[in-house]
Amino acid sequence: MRIHRYEKLWLIASLVLIVLFITTVTYGAVGLGIQLVDDREDPIAPADIADDERFGDPRVEQVGEDEYEVYVVAGQFFFDPGTFEPIEIPTNSEVTFYVTSQDVIHSFTVAGTNVNTMVVPGEVAALTVEFDEPGEHGIICNEFCGDGHHDMEAELVVVAEEEFE
Repeated sequence: MRIHRYEKLWLIASLVLIVLFITTVTYGAVGLGIQLVDDREDPIAPADIADDERFGDPRVEQVGEDEYEVYVVAGQFFFDPGTFEPIEIPTNSEVTFYVTSQDVIHSFTVAGTNVNTMVVPGEVAALTVEFDEPGEHGIICNEFCGDGHHDMEAELVVVAEEEFE
């Protein structure tokens, strides 16, 4: 069987593109060190959030020398903490955000960073990140959650280690 040389050229080009695509996807999934949202957290009934030891008092908690945990409750149309008082963390520390929703699906997106997750009622999303530079970041909801969705925002303040209380 004889294959025309233009057909051979197209076959070779297609195979090269397939190999490049697979290589790119593999590098993006493994090589960059990006982690998916951790789903090993215990679920929580939205009605029980106020009584839960993790989310009954949303807060920033120091758990190690340079390790912090931030417990955030999303609701229509706020993040607690964040909306009423800014979340404040020091630079050069590892911060794990634990986020849950008390009513509908929201998202937790820290503008200008790669912190972005869907917040589902009954589930706890866990994201770990380091902030190297001081600054202010907005926190927004990217999931339409009702008529006040456009007002759902919060603030994250990253301060220099020396200035952190």
